[in-house]
Amino acid sequence: MRGRPLLYTSYAQDMALLDTRAKRVSTGVLVVLAFALAVLLQDRSLEVLAGAYVLAIGAIGLNIVTGYAGQVSLGHAFFVAIGAYTAAALSGPVDGERLGYGVAEIWLWLPAAGLVAAAAGVLVAPLATRLRGLYLAVVTLGLVFLGEHVFKEWQELTGGPGVGREAAIPQLFGVRLDQDGPLGTKEQTLYVLMLVLLIVFAVAARNLARSRIGRAFAAIRDRDIAAAVIGVPLTRNKVLAFGISSFYAGCAGGLLYTISGYVEPGSFSLLMSVQFIAMVLIGGVATVSGAIAGALFISLLQPLTRSLPSLVPFVSGDTTQTPNVFQVETVLYGLLIVLFLIFEPRGLFGLWIRIRNYWKSWPFSY
Repeated sequence: MRGRPLLYTSYAQDMALLDTRAKRVSTGVLVVLAFALAVLLQDRSLEVLAGAYVLAIGAIGLNIVTGYAGQVSLGHAFFVAIGAYTAAALSGPVDGERLGYGVAEIWLWLPAAGLVAAAAGVLVAPLATRLRGLYLAVVTLGLVFLGEHVFKEWQELTGGPGVGREAAIPQLFGVRLDQDGPLGTKEQTLYVLMLVLLIVFAVAARNLARSRIGRAFAAIRDRDIAAAVIGVPLTRNKVLAFGISSFYAGCAGGLLYTISGYVEPGSFSLLMSVQFIAMVLIGGVATVSGAIAGALFISLLQPLTRSLPSLVPFVSGDTTQTPNVFQVETVLYGLLIVLFLIFEPRGLFGLWIRIRNYWKSWPFSY
C-alpha cells in the first residue's frame, strides 16, 4: 500500500489506534521526547509537567462525559476531591491524627480512589440523566458547593480548612517514589510515574471511544432521541459515562497531591471545575489528544499568572484582597473559553488539524 496510506482493505485497519505510519512515528517520537525530558529539565519544571500530566488524566475523564457523551458537568472538582481524600485516608497512618488505614502501596489506593469516585458518580447519574443542558450543569455545579461544605466540616478526614492533611504516599513494592533514590530525584521519579499513568489512561480512553460503548456515547451526544429509537439504552450509557468520568477524576485526585504531599479542602472549589472545563474546551472536545493539550496549556499558563503580583502592582497574591491572582485566573479562563468557542470551536486540536491539512495540500489551496 506504499503511496496510498489511507487505502484500507480490512475493518481492523480502519479501526486501528494509529492507522498511518505518520501517526505511529510522530506518536513514538513524542513519547520518547517526553521520557527524555526527565533528564533534560530541571526539577522545578518536571514538577510542573508532572502536575500537568495528572490534570490531563482528569481532563480526559471530563471529556468522556462532556465531549463523547454530551453531558455537561461542572462538578468535576467534587469527584477529584473524593479521589484525593480516599487515597489520603487509605495511605495515611493508622494511629495518626487523621483517618488512615496504612495502605501505602499505590497499586492499591489508586484504583480504590477511582472506584469510590466512580461509585459517587453512579449515585449522582440517575438524577443527572433526567436533565440536559443548563439544568444538568446547575445540578452538577451544586455538587461542588456541597462537597466544599462536607470536606470543610469533616475534619477527621480532611483536617479542616487552613489545616489540611498529608496526601497519599506514592509507594510501589516498598519503595517510596516521593523521595530521592536510585531511580533519580523525587521530581524525576514522580514525573516518569505520572507520564506512564497518563499514557495508560489515554490509550484506555481512546480505545473506549473506538468501542461499541464509545459509539453509543457519540450517538447520545449527537441526538439522544434518535439514539433511543435505534436501540441505544440512554440511561445505562449516561450512567456509565458518569461512572467512567468519575473514575478518571478520582484517580487524578489521588495522584495530584502526591506531588506536593499536602491536600487542603479549599482546593476543590468552583475554580478547579472551571479549570477542567477550560482544558477540555481549549484543547478540543471529544479528543483525547485535545484534552492532554488543553491540560498542558492551562498548567503552563499557571506559573505565568502566579507571577503577576511581581509584575503588576495592583494584582495581589493574597486571597483576602481584590483583585488577586486567583480572580485574575478565573477571568482569564472564562475569556479563553469564550475566545476559543467563537474563533476555534475545535480548540488546539482543531488548530493542529488545520495546520496539518494545509501542509498536506500544499502548494495547492484545496
